[in-house]
Amino acid sequence: MALIIDHGKLTDLPAINSIYNYYVLQSNISFDIEPWDEQKRLNWFEQFAENPDMYSLLVARLDGQLVGFAYNSKFKEKAAYASSSEVTVYVSTDSQGQGIGATLYSELLAKIASTRLHRLYAGITLPNDSSIKLHQKFGFKQVGIMREVGYKNGQYHSTALLEKCLKID
Repeated sequence: MALIIDHGKLTDLPAINSIYNYYVLQSNISFDIEPWDEQKRLNWFEQFAENPDMYSLLVARLDGQLVGFAYNSKFKEKAAYASSSEVTVYVSTDSQGQGIGATLYSELLAKIASTRLHRLYAGITLPNDSSIKLHQKFGFKQVGIMREVGYKNGQYHSTALLEKCLKID
């Protein structure tokens, strides 16, 4: 079993959508309610081409099959937030527990280290102990909880906000 981490490509988008849309439809991890279609994923993908010095998309392939992806993107739209970025990782359900998410994050954080980013943030729907532990492993610290901030599948959900400082002034 050879795990390969590579830059995401246009041809990876159907597999990325397949992984992501599972979580949209089967969990509360994503606050999206409707699955992403090809055009929405293509629009999302353009951020990496438009700003390759700041944002990265990495994919994990296990024996040639895409089994996970991780990326960083804008934290918020307003210009003053440009020194911060949100990080995200998804692994297919049948590939969890093999260290793929940790490997993706390790590679992603190494790429981010060479950028001008100052802070990273991750929003995690609660409860999700495995995601919290993964982020803590890479130095993220919980800085807040947004209580009942989202409504999905007939109930309210809280999210934890985790932060990682990259550069100390």
